[in-house]
Amino acid sequence: MDSEIFDKAHAILSQRRAKAIAENDRRIAEINEKIPEIKEINDALYNTGKELIRIISEAKGADVSEKIEQVKRNNLGAQEVAEQLLSANGYPSDYLAMNYSCPKCGDTGYINGIFCDCFNRLTAKLTTEALNQKAQLSLSSFNTFSLDFYKGGDYAAMERILSFTKNYAAQFSRNSESILIFGNTGLGKTHISLAIANEVLKKGYSVIYDSTMNILRDIEKEHFSHEKSTEMLDLVCDVDLLILDDLGTEFESKFYNSAIYNIINSRLVKNLPTIINTNLDFSAISARYGGKIASRIITIYNCLEFKGDDIRLQKKQKSMQ
Repeated sequence: MDSEIFDKAHAILSQRRAKAIAENDRRIAEINEKIPEIKEINDALYNTGKELIRIISEAKGADVSEKIEQVKRNNLGAQEVAEQLLSANGYPSDYLAMNYSCPKCGDTGYINGIFCDCFNRLTAKLTTEALNQKAQLSLSSFNTFSLDFYKGGDYAAMERILSFTKNYAAQFSRNSESILIFGNTGLGKTHISLAIANEVLKKGYSVIYDSTMNILRDIEKEHFSHEKSTEMLDLVCDVDLLILDDLGTEFESKFYNSAIYNIINSRLVKNLPTIINTNLDFSAISARYGGKIASRIITIYNCLEFKGDDIRLQKKQKSMQ
């Protein structure tokens, strides 16, 4: 795990815990002032700890289980009286209970020395945000995607693709289909993918958008590290929507091909949607990655072919006129 992410997660949990304790202290002070009887009860409950220590220390081997059970019964009775007093004065009966964001670990991030689920979710969220920050997701939207650069049959094809992707983003769920976006460079593949990512994020889903090369490098770095971690691989396999940009521009290696297969296959097994952008056509995908990867992408994904002339080149030519 990245040490910066680890430290940031700990800092967030510490802030949550401090906030919960401060709020509980405020409520206790409020109730002590408004309902003094409860303060007396809480003071008595605090002193029962000393009573238990006295009973055990004076036992000298004798059976004191009944005495301990009696103290417990007295405590429960006192707590019930306190809750009744709270309700009688218009407060919820659990008004003085500690309200941690995570009741399982008390916002410490650990349970018996093991990372709590809340800590794992938080580090995954922070890692996803860090990855997406590099992609500059906010720069592209459906509103800024123009069909003016497409002509004739290309215009009609791209109009259908724009309508489909808008609807895909609007109705996105974890069970949405996977998409292959392919075609020559400069046709808006990245723009449309970023627009989908933006809309899906607005709906509250988790999204990872990054180049295939960057993701594979992170997986490789973890795999060959001293810890041999699989955190990055697990993250891209479990995120609600994974968008792999520029498939085919990464270095060719057995490790990378194996990682790509694991990602694609794992997400298909889990029925999680993936969007792949590439300049490769079907035959090039088959030649580059072999049948196992190509067959899964070409036959299972919804394949959208972008057509037209390079938009970046069109913009440059227009600016020179």
